[in-house]
Amino acid sequence: MNFLSTRGNTPPTAIDQALVAGLAPDGGLYVPERIPPLSQPLKAERLTDTAQTVLAPYFEHSRLRERLAEICERAFSFDAPLRPLSRPDDWLLELFHGPTAAFKDYAARFLAEALAGLREADAPPTTILVATSGDTGAAVAAAFHRRPGFEVVILYPDGRVSPRQAHGLGCWGDNVRALRVDGDFDACQRLAKQALSDEALRAQRPLSSANSISLGRLLPQAAYYAHAAARHYAERGEPLNFIVPTGNLGNACAAFVAKRMGLPIGEIVLATNANDTLPRYFAGADYLPQPTRATLANAMDVGAPSNFERLRHWHRDDAELRAAVRAVGVDDATITETIRNAPQRHGIVPCPHTATGLHLLETLRAQGDERPWAVVATAHPAKFDSIVEPLIGHAVEPPPALAESLARPANAEPLAADYAALRERLLADGA
Repeated sequence: MNFLSTRGNTPPTAIDQALVAGLAPDGGLYVPERIPPLSQPLKAERLTDTAQTVLAPYFEHSRLRERLAEICERAFSFDAPLRPLSRPDDWLLELFHGPTAAFKDYAARFLAEALAGLREADAPPTTILVATSGDTGAAVAAAFHRRPGFEVVILYPDGRVSPRQAHGLGCWGDNVRALRVDGDFDACQRLAKQALSDEALRAQRPLSSANSISLGRLLPQAAYYAHAAARHYAERGEPLNFIVPTGNLGNACAAFVAKRMGLPIGEIVLATNANDTLPRYFAGADYLPQPTRATLANAMDVGAPSNFERLRHWHRDDAELRAAVRAVGVDDATITETIRNAPQRHGIVPCPHTATGLHLLETLRAQGDERPWAVVATAHPAKFDSIVEPLIGHAVEPPPALAESLARPANAEPLAADYAALRERLLADGA
């Protein structure tokens, strides 16, 4: 299997080369030339086994083929439980049990293991450049921290992440550097893409990406959708529908990949915040990126979702794409009310992002939809204590790994939202 660029101006590329590059040379995103059906039924016993089965077709001709089982064991060493909510056929797919308490941990760890396995012993250090709206940077930092041959540079929007998220970005040290950018997430993402497309820079300082634009982030995230859907079908005999809170569309694209591979997944509905680029498009308007708005669900504060290119690539035209996916925006007032009522209505305390999905679930039930639905819980509520705790009236205890990172000192350096400034910093660091 080869991999193509969404922009069509890059020759078919082998998976190992696509993983290392991150972004295609023409500025597009790598996608499989075809999405293969599963070669064998899923036994749905362990998440690590599911991941290996789902990923095997893509790595058939990779140097990592013989190590895929080992990589999956390390990357998926914590579960992704499908937890029942208060109402029958309401489910929560909990993806926050990793070291940084967010769904990004699975794919970040997989990518780190894969890139380490592809690295030549005498190769110069590779800089992993990552733009983050809150959770990606910490997951990538944890996955690559003190890993020989790699350095991490994190770009995050200054003042637009929660205090605990900001601490989790700057608490690593060693081979990880956090830069707080004077701009929004789209500015951070734009800077990262400019650097990754700068051939002269890459000749002097090898770069790769760990954003959701990376193929190494997209493919492994399909595993937990496959696992949850297969287990649900084995126990109940019907497909599971998913509500996916999303900003940059990477996690949503992974759900789409799992469905295309033949997993028993029904409808996929996207929940966004007040950044309404996707809801406007799926309601029939032209696709038009918007300036980013700051919201309570800050990790979804994206006005120009990169992975939209992948969704468009996988559909013949806008009509087919709009028929396949729905997207609904949820404003801050509704997020606030959903968090406040969630313990009584659903039996859980959600983070603001998960709250957008819970609101959509409540809307579907009010409309008479009786199908089984799983809301994807993207982060632990303790990462957003300053938002969540006043609404529910009590403290939310951080999981142990998050508590440990919060106990470390943190530091982030300022950076102008200017590519020349980033380029100069990268070259100076690599000198």
